[in-house]
Amino acid sequence: MAGTYRAVMLTKKGGPEVLQVVELPIEPPGPGQLRVRVRAAGVGSTDLIMLTGSYLYAPKIPFVPGYEVAGVIDAIGAGVTGFEIGERVAALTVYGSFAELLIREAEHFLPIPEGVSDRDAAAVILNYVTAWQMIHRVAKVQRGRTALVTGAAGGVGTATLQLLQLAGVKTYGAASAPKHELLRSLGAVPIDYRTGSIDRLMRAMEPAGVDYAFDAVGGANTSRCIGALRRGGTLVGFGFMGASTKLSQLAMFANIFVGARLRRRVGTFYGTRCCTGRTHGRCARICPRFSRYLRQRRSIP
Repeated sequence: MAGTYRAVMLTKKGGPEVLQVVELPIEPPGPGQLRVRVRAAGVGSTDLIMLTGSYLYAPKIPFVPGYEVAGVIDAIGAGVTGFEIGERVAALTVYGSFAELLIREAEHFLPIPEGVSDRDAAAVILNYVTAWQMIHRVAKVQRGRTALVTGAAGGVGTATLQLLQLAGVKTYGAASAPKHELLRSLGAVPIDYRTGSIDRLMRAMEPAGVDYAFDAVGGANTSRCIGALRRGGTLVGFGFMGASTKLSQLAMFANIFVGARLRRRVGTFYGTRCCTGRTHGRCARICPRFSRYLRQRRSIP
């Protein structure tokens, strides 16, 4: 097929300056695939981590980043049913969305309901899928319990606060002071992590510790989140902001899976990679719940 499309390529490790706009050949979708013309793509901390080359789930450099996408079906591969040319769809892609065109297996996509903008659809995929699965599939939270969320003012953090509130969990959110009003509006009790160690700050309000901790920071913060838990409580690590090297990430995982157990807590890690491949279809089937939620809220904080 003649013609090219533009994409943003990560060519080497570094900062945003290593991203290059390149021309790539337009190819037809293969059997079971869709080709989508991209209309919106999310940008988050994971994309920044990919620039350093330390993100565990990224392909080898060079590649086109872009974790989540909303667009319009441009071409349909052989054997694909249930989709139409011109239909708006969204997907969790992990990479590839920073481009004018994207080809993926059809099972990765779901329709975008009327009333949900391309921007909101792209923003909801990563944040709310991550939050929902951490809360209900990993931690299996119970109504009436307590939870700590670090990085609480971020995209996944605010989604986690909202869904924990819907689940009937009393929630504490760690963020800097200027973001506390946002956390209160989402039903959380704010904690200023800059004023002390998160475990001591948490214990001052919940002396026995919280039932769940959802940690976006990682690194040295992992141990503090374990300390904020009651005995038998559950830590769900899901971020690398405090672990910028592969060595620090290995130390973090050791703390999650070994250190937590030695301190009689349950340590787990959630990565969105579990929503791709064989399990992605199950993941995609829960996304319409977030679309309905968006229609009710009409905005994402």
